[in-house]
Amino acid sequence: MKLHKTLLTAAAIALGASAYAQTTNELVVQTNKIGAEIQPTMYGLFFEDINYAADGGLYAELIKNRSFDFPQNYMGWRIFGNVKLMNDGPFDQNPHYVRLSNAGHAHKHTGVENEGFFGIGVKKGEEYRFSVWARGENQKISVQLVKNNTMEEGQAFVSQEITVNSKEWKQYEVVLTSPRTEAKAHLRIFLETPGTVDLEHISLFPVDTWKGHKNGLRKDLAQALYDTKPGVFRFPGGCIVEGTDLDTRYDWKKSVGPVENRPLNENRWHYTFKHRFFPDYFQSYGLGFYEYFLLSEEMNAEPLPILSCGLACQFQNTDQDAHVAVCDLDSYIQDAIDLIEFANGDITTTWGKVRAEMGHPEPFNMKFIGIGNEQWGEEYPERLKPFVDALRKAHPEILIVGSSGPDSEGAQFDYLWPEMKKLKADLVDEHFYRPESWFLSQGSRYDNYDRKGPKVFAGEYACHGAGKKYNHYNAALLEAAFMTGLERNADIVHMATYAPLFAHVEGWQWRPDMIWFDNLNSVLTCSYYVQQLYGHNRGTNVVPLTMDKKAVSGQEGQNGLFASAVWDSNDNCYIVKVVNTSATAQPVSINFAGLKKNQKLANGECILLTSDNPDLENTIENPFAITPQESKVNIEGNVLNVDIAPNTFAIYKFTKENSK
Repeated sequence: MKLHKTLLTAAAIALGASAYAQTTNELVVQTNKIGAEIQPTMYGLFFEDINYAADGGLYAELIKNRSFDFPQNYMGWRIFGNVKLMNDGPFDQNPHYVRLSNAGHAHKHTGVENEGFFGIGVKKGEEYRFSVWARGENQKISVQLVKNNTMEEGQAFVSQEITVNSKEWKQYEVVLTSPRTEAKAHLRIFLETPGTVDLEHISLFPVDTWKGHKNGLRKDLAQALYDTKPGVFRFPGGCIVEGTDLDTRYDWKKSVGPVENRPLNENRWHYTFKHRFFPDYFQSYGLGFYEYFLLSEEMNAEPLPILSCGLACQFQNTDQDAHVAVCDLDSYIQDAIDLIEFANGDITTTWGKVRAEMGHPEPFNMKFIGIGNEQWGEEYPERLKPFVDALRKAHPEILIVGSSGPDSEGAQFDYLWPEMKKLKADLVDEHFYRPESWFLSQGSRYDNYDRKGPKVFAGEYACHGAGKKYNHYNAALLEAAFMTGLERNADIVHMATYAPLFAHVEGWQWRPDMIWFDNLNSVLTCSYYVQQLYGHNRGTNVVPLTMDKKAVSGQEGQNGLFASAVWDSNDNCYIVKVVNTSATAQPVSINFAGLKKNQKLANGECILLTSDNPDLENTIENPFAITPQESKVNIEGNVLNVDIAPNTFAIYKFTKENSK
């Protein structure tokens, strides 16, 4: 875990606590009562292609509309000279391409220019792989990275020529090394010879991608995901699973196979908000289910794909005719069964063979599948039932995730939970984007859940401040407080994922978000660090932690404190998480009770996430305004006495030692 280390001492941790004369908050950790197992999937990631999270974000392609198949075929492009749009190309799912021909005059030029996603970001000294499918007889094109608004002598700052000499379609590649850093370059292609050349699937990727995969993922963004140590990775959404209508739902089968022949899909988010309107927001499917499974594997996270249950987005479709009738769900159910074959099947199977041909003959060992996103009403369980019946018969080993709808409580929530129990869903996906007051009141949310029913997946959640719907520190602090309740109830809560994950600073539709980025940089929010700290300090088992024999969940008389404790059998240590949500420092005594006479705790480690400004946030301009700080901490007689500063998330880790 990449933390910014300081030389904090136990005295420094107090942060002026002597100014507060208060009764000590006595927390008791029952070290000899090792409780429920904490699932490896407990803390993870949820990905949805919102806020340009895929194309223009995690998927490192730098060219927008690379196959000219947007409804407005030249969207993202400027054309000049003699350019003709054609539609009989080599890839049946992406039939369009451009034909460049002589401009008809010695001083006229033919070519195309792409603007990228809010420009094309390149870095000095870095390599970028240009590729294109082309055909032509002894023709030359020049490929340039240019900056148009410049006072310099020329616009192009790097250029390479490619000779196209084939009557058949063929892929050509050239590597451009940028001599400078530019956030908003363009790609320009000139026809340099008098004849005609056809160009299709024009692409530009950084050579240096995540894990070195050719034409893969943006390295800094994928690394940030890996660094949270996720246990589960939910994809591809979110509302895009449903689509604005059924025609635009996410179809996993269209997202696999050769990338050149994956069809364009309309993104459900591009028309959603008039005040954040992005009509050029589409899905190339370049980041598809194969890439999601591969990323899950490389992050050591369990893949959790979500599939359509036949309901288009219910927020946008109130007419029942907009949805698939229950009697017509066969193809949707088959999609789910085929997906399991794609992920886990032998290479001799139809879909296992597709996976193998893409480069992964070994199975991905998928264990979970979600049916439907956050549907509601009677129409959801009546459609979920035939999926459950078919999946239990074909693949009883797969765990099924159902939904409790879009709300954290209320009529639909109260209706759907019993329905999920009737259908014997293995997990129920709860979503809650709620204000600060809700997070402060929900520390005991799962204490009284039915332990005999489905397990809980907190699949989408984030704290939304009143009038501060951004990633300010206080929102992250209250998320940390809420998560102590998830951890304390690990016997019933098996998964939790913050949402949304990514946002481009120039192309967001929704906020707050966990990671923000522009074309060159990324910034980890305070909410990111909370998720990372929980992921790295998950432990293996819950250990009881109480104050006055009560769970520490922000109850009356607990001075704004939330806390939980775990045992980590891998590192032989106890980990205590304490969140002080109050505006004053809190003296805290943590008593590690129940240790045997020959056992003691070694001096340990403290990690603090704190800020004296609750409205402060990390930004592209100031990415390290708030970061976790590590220090050593001393313990005497198995009791830790500390003063926890106002508005602070603290983690204490102590290794158990046996005396000789």
